[in-house]
Amino acid sequence: MTESSTGKLQYTGRFEQFVINLRRFLRMFVYQSDWKVLPIGAVIAALVTFVVGGNMFKTQEGTTMGTFALTCVCVWNGFFNSVQVVCRERDIVKKEHRAGMYISSYILAHMVYQLILCLLQTLITLLICSVAGVQFPAPGIITSKGIVDIGITILLVTYAADVMALMVSCIVKTTTAAMTVMPFLLIYQLIFSGSFFELGAVDFIKYTTISHWGTDCLCAIGRYNEQPMVTLWNTLVQFKDAEFMGEKPLLYALQYVEQNNMLNDFLLWSGQNRANPAYASTPENVLTAWGAVLLMVVIFAVIAIITLKRIDKDQR
Repeated sequence: MTESSTGKLQYTGRFEQFVINLRRFLRMFVYQSDWKVLPIGAVIAALVTFVVGGNMFKTQEGTTMGTFALTCVCVWNGFFNSVQVVCRERDIVKKEHRAGMYISSYILAHMVYQLILCLLQTLITLLICSVAGVQFPAPGIITSKGIVDIGITILLVTYAADVMALMVSCIVKTTTAAMTVMPFLLIYQLIFSGSFFELGAVDFIKYTTISHWGTDCLCAIGRYNEQPMVTLWNTLVQFKDAEFMGEKPLLYALQYVEQNNMLNDFLLWSGQNRANPAYASTPENVLTAWGAVLLMVVIFAVIAIITLKRIDKDQR
């Protein structure tokens, strides 16, 4: 879109409109304080990481909790980035669409701009994790560096949540409606991820959540199945003084393990018996998770474009 000598808006091709919109969004980042999403996301990542990051990639319990929490941070950041960006300027979009603006160029510009935000948030999150003492796995599954694989996963999860929120922003008509919907989306991602709640007959729903694929992928990259499990040992310690037929068999067994320096072997054995095929450190698991998240991005983007093209029918 360019301003002609007569003062009328002269609309150009799709690519030109894409570039113009992208430049406008970049200016909004500076002059309309859209940059605030970065420090807010950093604070959230810091709060979560410093609480649950100590045992991440060290024990199975720490990895499960830490990766799920990290995935939730990514989902939250993505939602917060874009859930209001379209609906807050819906009247402008309607006028420009009627004047010849391509919705596909507008949405694509948003997606590129949001990708830049997500990349910055990913770098900040990795930095915070490093400061918090998170020990990233040295070798990667897809790349040579574990931190690179984890960074790609964080970026994809954040971006998928971002585009999902962008889709919502195209569907709803007000910022109030967008902020009303967002908590329900977060709850859906948390409860139906399948990480902590048994879903029973509706277990298949977890495959529709970004959080499920993010957690599975991070656990696979973090080599969950090769880590020790401490829950069994801690449970046995709680019952060490329990008597059975006048004896304390658990106490004797625990003492035997400790006296013979077999504790680490016991913890590793416990972990091996709790191995999860979905967390196996294989390229297939990682690539499947990445592919599922990218597919969601495409679906959300298509729905956003189709929905926003109906903006002329708004009755507001």
